[in-house]
Amino acid sequence: MDDVYKQIYEMEGVNSLSKHEQLVNGILSAIQNKSLSQGDPLPSVNNLINEFGFARETIAKAYKDLVKRGIVESKNRVGFFVSNNDVKQHLKVALVLFAFDAFQETFYKAFRSKVGAGVHIDVFFHHNNIDVLESTIQKIRGRYGMYVVAPIPHKRTAAILETLPMDMFLMIDRYEQLAGDPSYIAQEFRDATYRIFTELSDTIKKYDGMIYYHRPNADTPIEILQAFKSFVKDFRIKHEVRAEYLPGTLEKGKVYFTINNTELWSMLKDCKVMKLKPGKDVGILSHNDEVVKELVFDGITTYSADFQLMAEKAAEFVLRRKKVQEILPMSLIRRKSL
Repeated sequence: MDDVYKQIYEMEGVNSLSKHEQLVNGILSAIQNKSLSQGDPLPSVNNLINEFGFARETIAKAYKDLVKRGIVESKNRVGFFVSNNDVKQHLKVALVLFAFDAFQETFYKAFRSKVGAGVHIDVFFHHNNIDVLESTIQKIRGRYGMYVVAPIPHKRTAAILETLPMDMFLMIDRYEQLAGDPSYIAQEFRDATYRIFTELSDTIKKYDGMIYYHRPNADTPIEILQAFKSFVKDFRIKHEVRAEYLPGTLEKGKVYFTINNTELWSMLKDCKVMKLKPGKDVGILSHNDEVVKELVFDGITTYSADFQLMAEKAAEFVLRRKKVQEILPMSLIRRKSL
């Protein structure tokens, strides 16, 4: 550690540096000069206190800064280690998503563009599997300066995510209750869905009934099912809840609502085969808007949060580190299918 200490002592001659900055720049200099390499341990907090007389808070702040830059990683009960030799790397972000669906691709592209080239982003997918989420969080913990995570509605989620530093954490897409009052930019499903159905109620009543496809073991929000049940009861709509759409089962005179794009494409294929016109012979409503839904069959009616806006707000949080707690509104986009 003598070479590392030497680099830190040399920073004492720079009058403009605070003790925290002296420590940060000394370690960066040691990495640049190859006194430290990736995987090497850094001096312990106690050793730095004994060597330099720095306050414990000053050392903690310096190491936290280096972790945020993605240069240092923290290993519980072991210490701090060099994780990246690229000292020009300003910030390293872990982005944990459900899967690379179209709307999450929209989020990623907008997020990547907004944070800029100086921020490194690693993307992980948990596919709505709580074990995958847990193993992913264990793997990335202490290695990144920011954690942007789409959570899973599960009883184990809070305990898993609360192991991350809340001041470096942003919850996106869905909201889950966590200790520590974290930042979030999320959707609200129940009230928003009920409101959208209500806006469409006069149109829906022109049909013989409404069918909603809800997959209990998928990532479909349970709040949407709750909103559907409340709506059809309050407005006295004939209805069914089915687990999945089976090709060839489209019925004339029904309104179909699905969140799953694979089911939507199958319905539209059946419309073509069975010569049923969306918006006339059948009604079709889809969740989460995307460009292709604007184009096919003269347009599919959707309701959706603005994922580009969500991404831009998430990027702003990462860049400014300013706490945010916001629920984004859902918007109905009326097209020819309903």
